[in-house]
Amino acid sequence: MTQSWLCQPKSGTIMRPLSFALAQRTTFPLGLLLQFVRKPLNSTLVFCRPRRYWRYDMKTRAILITFLLLGCLGAAQSESVPKNLLGDWSLNLDSGEPAWMSVGETEVRMRIYVGSEGPFKIAKVAKGRIHFTAQRKRRKKVGKGFIRRDVEVGVTHGALDGVIIHTPNNGGEVSRVHFTGKRIPPMPKSPPDLSKVRFGHPVSLFNGRDLAGWRAHEKDKKYGWSVKDGLLVNETPKTDFSATGDHANLRTDAEFEDFWLHAEFLIEAQRNSGIYLRGMYEAQVVDRDSRMQGIQGPGAIFSRIAPSRNAANPPGEWNTYDITLVSRHVTVVLNGVKVIDNQPIIGPTGGAIKTDPMAPGPIYLQGDHTAVKYRNIYLAPVLDGE
Repeated sequence: MTQSWLCQPKSGTIMRPLSFALAQRTTFPLGLLLQFVRKPLNSTLVFCRPRRYWRYDMKTRAILITFLLLGCLGAAQSESVPKNLLGDWSLNLDSGEPAWMSVGETEVRMRIYVGSEGPFKIAKVAKGRIHFTAQRKRRKKVGKGFIRRDVEVGVTHGALDGVIIHTPNNGGEVSRVHFTGKRIPPMPKSPPDLSKVRFGHPVSLFNGRDLAGWRAHEKDKKYGWSVKDGLLVNETPKTDFSATGDHANLRTDAEFEDFWLHAEFLIEAQRNSGIYLRGMYEAQVVDRDSRMQGIQGPGAIFSRIAPSRNAANPPGEWNTYDITLVSRHVTVVLNGVKVIDNQPIIGPTGGAIKTDPMAPGPIYLQGDHTAVKYRNIYLAPVLDGE
């Protein structure tokens, strides 16, 4: 509703205070604004209501005019995020990179492989499409340069479609990556009753003799995986905790839905790796005394769920994981200690190669991090849930 305003220099009055209009988010009449702008620069304008008066000098008036113009323009152009766009999406990028997005009323979380997921503030909603700028992505071959990543996305005829525009800061060529998406159903309101879940007979994923049933995920990286003394071993010179490296990750040929997984691992001091459940959720494998603790430490679903305690053994000793994944809820037992109890996992973790929780995925071992050893890897699939 537009409020009526009257204005006269100095001795005039305004029937309602300006602060009231702003607080009520009413439309500010352009006529008053123009009259306000046309006043001589050395004059003073008094806004009043009973018992209270406001006096504005030239500087304050200029600031106020700018604020009102921006507010009027924003009010004229703003739209709400369409309801059919809200929620979580598994994305299919032309580039082939795994990606995930979660759209809220004012911000978006979006992760492309190992990048940050934000949140990123929605800058504009126009014609049913949202616009936002994701984090600046550092370039691999251009010193300290970065690529600005602008995203536009909407739903057209019931189908998600969007584009990511990459703009280098050094004047390089602008590129575009188009994408579509599949809606992810909302998380179940209650956790599964694991007492009613039936599991099949455990099958061995690693035979202790060779790498049958496993393959490198990246064909263009160095291959550090081998079998030594009955152990599955990854050898790499990398010692830092950076997100990626030049050695290949390893995955099972088979893909699985919900399951119980048993795996034993040995990690040395200041070393780091990970086991991805269905290629989507990373169960952290890391030295218990490293800087990575809590939501990044042993027993964690990396960056998503922190363990109740650090139950890992000292570096150089074997650790045992028993992990149950049912209906996007995870239970983690580390060395016999339940550190996560049937908690929901919201969205894939960084480095995931799958982003659709309704589709099967592999057991996926990080090889682009540091050296690690595995043994006794078993999986029992869920036969029947609730």
